[in-house]
Amino acid sequence: MNEIVEIAQLGAAVLRQNAEPVGDVNGADTRALIAAMKTTLAGTQGVGLAAPQIGVSRRLVIVASRPTPRYPNAPLMQPTVMINPSFQPLSDAKEKGWEGCLSIPGIRALVPRYTDIRIDYTDEQGAWVERVLHDFIARVFQHEVDHLDGLVFLDRVESNRDIFSESEYLKRA
Repeated sequence: MNEIVEIAQLGAAVLRQNAEPVGDVNGADTRALIAAMKTTLAGTQGVGLAAPQIGVSRRLVIVASRPTPRYPNAPLMQPTVMINPSFQPLSDAKEKGWEGCLSIPGIRALVPRYTDIRIDYTDEQGAWVERVLHDFIARVFQHEVDHLDGLVFLDRVESNRDIFSESEYLKRA
């Protein structure tokens, strides 16, 4: 039964916890979590989702970049399940870019992120994957991994002047 799950909002304790590693990739709990995350994300205009956002403190994210009204210029990437993900920057280069979050509706902010990263994770079939990500998709990945470490994008903002209401952001887009 794949139902849309309510997305945890800023202030929910689960968003400030360090998520636990996923043990059994093929376990019933993990399979149910993946299914719930896929269904929930598909019902949003988001481009990624972390397990803590649906109330489960596990190290699992889905990155699903696609053009939406929230991110009209996002590149297309099939929804990709990433279990126990991590990354290393390929250089010190960072770039400020606009971010929003399903757990913090109505707010956008300019957030500095690494532009080029090497990632690794276990996929939903249990295979080890290493990839290089750039630009927007690298940004989405870092945003989602932050959720696994109890951080939200506002924690990365350099100045409160970089935080905007969604309506003001849209006037600039």
